[in-house]
Amino acid sequence: MIELLTANTPNGKKISIMLEEIKFEYKVTIINILKDEQFKPEFREISPFSKIPVIIDHDNKQSLFESGAILIYLGEKSGKFYIKEKRTIINQWLMGQMAYVGPMLGQHHQFHHYNPGKSEFGEKRYFKIATQIYQDLDNRLSISKFLAGKDYTIADIATFPWIARHEWHDIGLKKFVNLYRWYKEISMRDAVQRGYDLLKKGEIIPPA
Repeated sequence: MIELLTANTPNGKKISIMLEEIKFEYKVTIINILKDEQFKPEFREISPFSKIPVIIDHDNKQSLFESGAILIYLGEKSGKFYIKEKRTIINQWLMGQMAYVGPMLGQHHQFHHYNPGKSEFGEKRYFKIATQIYQDLDNRLSISKFLAGKDYTIADIATFPWIARHEWHDIGLKKFVNLYRWYKEISMRDAVQRGYDLLKKGEIIPPA
């Protein structure tokens, strides 16, 4: 069984969505990041940067931190959504999400959603970057059904929860027709809907 130690964030939802997609038995242990539980010594033993999510695979006593590494591990373990022959391109789009899409949209959240009016420079800078991310993803999806090609993969699973916060971004998802198409298609997957509701409180995916 997989234990998912997490919070209700885009990075946390990546893993619950993946676990639902591959139909692995799992349980969720909530780490309350608003109460700094991620800094407790026992959590730092398995997450040295004090970040969620973390999984513990109780079948083999293996723990992993970093959401991208977890997705790769689960893809390899399940044999799903991480096609062996296409791992080079899958890894490119996965790392792009980890290094760019997530961090930059996260900064946009900080300035535009959580702290509006505190830094005109920050708000303008990250709004511009976030808009460019939408355009870059739209460009890719104009020539590819999914990010890494014709197949739905862990690259899409990693990226989707960040775009699911489009209402926070105030960019206008519908203006990006290919990204909008991709978002709607993934939103309709039963496993994505179940995994998005990480806390099992009836949370629904924001409509496009």
